[in-house]
Parts: sequence; C-alpha cells; structure tokens
Amino acid sequence: RNDILNGDFPPGERLIELQLTDRYGVGRAAIRSAIVELSAEGLVVHETNRGAAVRRVPIEEAIEIAEARQVLESLLARRAADRATDDQRQELSQVVADMRAAVSANRQADYSELNRVLHRRIREISGHSTASELVANLRNRGAHHQCRLATMPGRSTDSLPQHAAIVEALVVGDGDAAAEAMHEHLGSVQDVLRSWVEQPRT
Repeated sequence: RNDILNGDFPPGERLIELQLTDRYGVGRAAIRSAIVELSAEGLVVHETNRGAAVRRVPIEEAIEIAEARQVLESLLARRAADRATDDQRQELSQVVADMRAAVSANRQADYSELNRVLHRRIREISGHSTASELVANLRNRGAHHQCRLATMPGRSTDSLPQHAAIVEALVVGDGDAAAEAMHEHLGSVQDVLRSWVEQPRT
C-alpha cells in the first residue's frame, strides 16, 4: 500500500506475484492476500488476461472523492475544534508554520508531506473513528491526483492560507469556522480537478 501511495507502482502498472515475493520477501499466499485487500480498498484492479494492476482513478472519480471528503472532513474539523487539547492546538499551529517555511523555500515535497500530516492529525484529534476511516480510504484512492495537485506550480501558495484558516479556527475552538474553512479548502481542490477535465494533460 505504501509503495503504491508513494508512486513506486504508478497507475496501470502490473503487479506480478513472483516479482512481489522477491521484493518483499514473503510467500505468494501473502501477496495474494494483500492484493485482495488492496482491491477492496480501490487501489488495485484485476484486469482480464493481465492479472492485478494498480488502479487508474479517472478525474471524474477524483472529483467525487473530493466532494465526499468535503462533507466528511468538515465534520472532522468541527469535532477537532471541540476536542483538541492545548498541546494539540500548538502542534497544528507548528505544522502550519512549517508549511509556510516550505513554501518560502519552494520545497514542494516537504509541503506535500506536511499537508498529509495536517489532515491526518485533524482526523485523529477529532476522535470520530468512522469518518476518519472513510476519509483515509478516500485519500488513498485519490493519492495519485493528490500528489499531482500538491506539486502543481503555485498550488501551495493558494492552499497555504486555506490550511492556516482551518488551524486558526481550531486553535480558538470555533467548530463552525473550522468546518467552513475545511469546506472551502476542499472546494478549491474540486475546482482544480474540474479544470483538468476541461484542459486535460497531454
């Protein structure tokens, strides 16, 4: 799963059991079990006469994923604003400070990782296990587009104030404002994805 999400196995790449057993040092039964689980998560697909491959997620589906995340993560942000401890609020503020530093230094990979950390910590702080699990699965399914989005020139400059607004609301315990800021942030993600439908990458 981690290697798929990190791009070591890009969308469309075949997952050949013998090669995977050598790579991970496990038996074919373990590989088959893992492929079944990853298929259930929407990361792998079985292709006729080709076996398993990393699933390609069309832009249209990526938009639907962002729409679902918008609802769920707004809920999580609201809950996190109510439940966060002082130490957790300080932690989230530090993540945003690190994001600002990454943008200033044009460290896109660092910013992308901090983006993942921030959303993950908000999920964890919320304490809403059901919504958190659903969001984690959705983010994994859209990981390829998420990576492309995070490394798009100028995107970090646009999304930084959106993330800052989310955390500022969380820090003061304003659940309504945190939910609204998260809603606006994921709305902007949808806007970018929709622009890719209109102007597909060549």
